[in-house]
Amino acid sequence: MGAEGRALARDPQPKPGRFGGKSLYTIAIYVILIVAVFISLLPFGYVVSTSFKSTMSLFSYPPDWLPENPTLDNYRNLLNRYPFWRWLFNSFVVAGSVTAIKLVVDSMAGYAFAKMRFPGRDALFLVVLMSLMVPFAALLIPTFIIIRELGMLNTYWGLILPGLASPIGVFMMRQFIESLPSDLENAARLDGCSEFQIYRRVILPLIKPGLVVLGVFTFMTQWTSYLWPLVVVTKPEMATLTVGVRSLTSTFTQDWGLNSAAAILSMLPTILVFIFLQRYFIAGSIAGALKE
Repeated sequence: MGAEGRALARDPQPKPGRFGGKSLYTIAIYVILIVAVFISLLPFGYVVSTSFKSTMSLFSYPPDWLPENPTLDNYRNLLNRYPFWRWLFNSFVVAGSVTAIKLVVDSMAGYAFAKMRFPGRDALFLVVLMSLMVPFAALLIPTFIIIRELGMLNTYWGLILPGLASPIGVFMMRQFIESLPSDLENAARLDGCSEFQIYRRVILPLIKPGLVVLGVFTFMTQWTSYLWPLVVVTKPEMATLTVGVRSLTSTFTQDWGLNSAAAILSMLPTILVFIFLQRYFIAGSIAGALKE
């Protein structure tokens, strides 16, 4: 076989119905995904554009997707006239504290339910699963009464403690840890490790993807929480971002440019968290999806 024949053998011609080696089905999937991404990003792009527009230009017809005279007045008014930085700090304290505590507590509880043997373990885990079916609206008033009687209204602990009671993290960690081979902790026990040492030295390094998934979900849930901060906080200096941004809307007036700027600044932390942890988040999601 000559050089030309070997080249054709290595690079065969595309079959009929294919373009560059890709089937029409694959190309159609790419087109659909591109259109879906464009439709998903369209509202976000319009909000970004609105945040750089003046109040008068917002009501022009037909609407301008790109501002002709972009301005930073909406961002200046938001940062200078309103306690936005205080709202941001409060949200970071609440979301960060709940996330950090839940990662520790839920991973320890997941290890206990997955690997330890004690009386009533399965029944107790069934109670945890049943609590997932209780809507938060049914717990709102009893939780408020408890927090009020403890004197935690308008405090960080009043905002943090109810968020720690979500059982979804225990369920996720139990599923991740249960898939690990039992030979690992058995070998550690033979070496004289205690249960806490097994959890810290053996289990934790192996469930990092699961911890990242739980951390991202918990942080985003607490960051966007609105109902509970609205109920438990009455002082403006203790308001979180969701409550503070909502207070920008008046009954009779609406500054869409200001609200758009607040929405963009409020989304940035969650976007950055996902970007930095994207690799671990996807790995953990795939690992959870492949479990049998």
